[in-house]
Amino acid sequence: MTWMYIVCGILLTIALVTDLRSMKIPNKLTVPGIAVGLLFNTLFGGWHGFLFAVAGLGTGFGFMLILYWMGAIGAGDVKLFGLIGAWTGAAFAWQSALYSIFFAGIIGIGILLWRRETIMRLRRVAFNLGGLFLFRSGKALISGREAHIRFPFMTAVIPGVVSAYLYFLS
Repeated sequence: MTWMYIVCGILLTIALVTDLRSMKIPNKLTVPGIAVGLLFNTLFGGWHGFLFAVAGLGTGFGFMLILYWMGAIGAGDVKLFGLIGAWTGAAFAWQSALYSIFFAGIIGIGILLWRRETIMRLRRVAFNLGGLFLFRSGKALISGREAHIRFPFMTAVIPGVVSAYLYFLS
């Protein structure tokens, strides 16, 4: 149903604005968005709609929870992908997540190139891996930790969701 994608798009636009302003996606957007997505799919699809929404919620939330545990994204992003899944189902949530990660990689590379840190980081990685293989010690990998590149993940989610939507249209 097209209206599910429209409502999801409106919620994602609100999330984009808040993420750009504060690097946070508030619970007062994601939690009611998940609940209403479950409710609407249940009302309009019965048990099939309910299972469709729960599968989407579990797929989006579960996949992004793994990335959260790795420190790659924030908790708001996890709940946001649960919201996407609750409105649009498991297949769309999965495709959106994959495309979003792809776009996040492109944005991260762009930031590295813009800051001209790429060569320094590659040298550190090569040095640390060399130390690991030569000295059989992982101390260099742990001691050389530095801050991650941070940017609002929504800047990757929006093109990811649009790409998933275009994929589903074809």
